[in-house]
Amino acid sequence: MKVGIVLEGGGMRGIWTCGVLDTLMDNNLDVDGIIGTSAGGIFGVNYFSKQKGRVIRYSKKYCRDIRYMSLLSLILTGNIINKKFAYYKVSKKYDIFNNNEFIKNNKDFYVSATNIKTGNTEYFKITNPMEQLEELRATSALPLVSRPVKINGNKYLDGGVSDSIPLEKMISLGYNKIIVILTQPLNYKKTQLSLKKQRIVKLKYRKYPNLVNKMLNRYKEYNEEIDKILKLENNKEIFVIRPSKSLNIKRLERNKNKLQEIYDLGIKDTNNILNNLKEFLKKE
Repeated sequence: MKVGIVLEGGGMRGIWTCGVLDTLMDNNLDVDGIIGTSAGGIFGVNYFSKQKGRVIRYSKKYCRDIRYMSLLSLILTGNIINKKFAYYKVSKKYDIFNNNEFIKNNKDFYVSATNIKTGNTEYFKITNPMEQLEELRATSALPLVSRPVKINGNKYLDGGVSDSIPLEKMISLGYNKIIVILTQPLNYKKTQLSLKKQRIVKLKYRKYPNLVNKMLNRYKEYNEEIDKILKLENNKEIFVIRPSKSLNIKRLERNKNKLQEIYDLGIKDTNNILNNLKEFLKKE
């Protein structure tokens, strides 16, 4: 049996995911691999570094710090989430990531990113997070408010543009017991971008028609993926953990109390399904 976790992104909805992961950590859930998109990737690395509570701690501490994320950072650097502070200084100085523990675990950890030239998803295997912070930035580089991240001569944006829920990739890696952690409640459907946003996307990324096509059709692909997940879930082929209600939180939330509320809901929702999850993992 090969157990894997698939993590959807969703900006600060990922704080709910952290509540889920920290609860699974409390219950000593041992998994062989994780694949995450966007916030799912950058928050998910803490599972294998065994740092329960790290994400909610630094998120609450720095969410209103202009060095972490701000319009000023967007104006000065092209990134609303500041590269140097949020990724490098926080993880290496202010709330140190346990890189040695992650490496020692020697587990599969992948993140997805969107190649802006091809519009296709590419997957990076993370073996040393502190030496692969650019790959982690790439998976979470939100379109319109982030500069593309350059890796090996290619440019990338958020993995959610082309593969919001990388379940198929996890299956292709040979995992046969898969836990999918979503950040939207049951029956959620993504809607088409407004005409105004479509115009902005077409103008901003006019040099990258494949990326534009992906962004404009993302809602269709996302909804098709959700339909597949529901079918597999109903057939007991995968186990899905999702919020019990809509997460009323901004994509770049700066309210500490709201962050704690969403994190606590993740803990509560996970405790409510723990027995069912254990039964799923027991079955051949």
